[in-house]
Amino acid sequence: MDSLIAASARALAAGDALGALKRVALRDDPPALALRGIAMAQLGEHPRARELLRRAARGFGAHEELARARCVVAEAEVALAMRDLGGSPRALMAASSTLEARADRANALQARLIAARRLLLLGRLDEAEAALSQLDARGLPPLSAAIAELTGAELALRSLRIDAADAALARAQEAAHRSGIPALMAEVAEARAALDRPAARRRSAGIIEQALRLGEVAALVSAGALVVDACRHGIRMGDTWRPLARRPVLFALAQALAEAWPGDADRDALIATAFRMRQPDETHRARLRVEIGRLRALVKPMADIEATAQGFALKPRDLREVVLLAPPIDGEQASLVALLSDGAAWSTSGLALALGASQRTVQRALVELEATGRVRSIGRARAQRWLAPPLAGFTTILLLPASLPFE
Repeated sequence: MDSLIAASARALAAGDALGALKRVALRDDPPALALRGIAMAQLGEHPRARELLRRAARGFGAHEELARARCVVAEAEVALAMRDLGGSPRALMAASSTLEARADRANALQARLIAARRLLLLGRLDEAEAALSQLDARGLPPLSAAIAELTGAELALRSLRIDAADAALARAQEAAHRSGIPALMAEVAEARAALDRPAARRRSAGIIEQALRLGEVAALVSAGALVVDACRHGIRMGDTWRPLARRPVLFALAQALAEAWPGDADRDALIATAFRMRQPDETHRARLRVEIGRLRALVKPMADIEATAQGFALKPRDLREVVLLAPPIDGEQASLVALLSDGAAWSTSGLALALGASQRTVQRALVELEATGRVRSIGRARAQRWLAPPLAGFTTILLLPASLPFE
């Protein structure tokens, strides 16, 4: 390795992208191309970074397997920053195996960390947890250690393990300070701030609305209240969780019953809420009885649903409190806005993958949000990306796709 390449690599490790570029900007040999690609990625020029890294990978010979594997890992990290979540992770895992076999432990762990972060963005939290559990962050450089701890902290936050998240963030902060990289320290500070911002709104008897932080949401769940969760669309009591994201009629009924608790919800009001019918007839009332029966069977371990003269009432077991947990922001596209509020430029396909929806559905929602000024697009056709301004004042952790299953 010549002196300019070594100096450029040291500058990149310290977060000095411009200093790295000054040393290799006019060179087109594969090592210089790779370093230029990484520098451009640090400067936010992701399409150019991807092009340079691909050129570098093609330029390395068949005997330079280690260098090619490092280019694959760097390109995967660029794809993650671009929110390009499609494609198979096999190339990344193969690169990780190559790096491990060649004793490049730091980059091998970086590859596995990128794979775990991709799973986290896709909302596959159980798989992300399994991937993170196999990582040994001991002895990692401060930059990689901080990113590993940040990933573990986000996983813990999204599964409401607040103590674990706080401990991971403390370790991330310590590693970030050791790295001396200002951007990384700012990222850790932003993640810590999520603990102090409202994450949901509580609605219950005698309380019109109350903002809750993540720790307060976790305390509410652990206290054993019957929680109708409009952030993740389900019902929970303690460790019992009933997901209703794919059963919108049942969730609408559960939400209406929770809003009416400790009283009852009128039949016509339930029909209007669940079926969007303003002038119900006997067929709608018959359908309401069927859907209430389905909801009654689903929540039987946690509560009863009793018929009254006017409608139906929710009666939790052991006289528990009923709480409706509302999202911090309103609207049917709340999860979409939550994803976009991370400040990254998302593709329509990446959003569809993360939300588990069709691209057409996501595109329609984006057009509606753009019309109201809540999102904006850049680029055209396949290069089109979507952005939204950061949502200051509260965190959207509970609105992000998926959650760890409750047993």
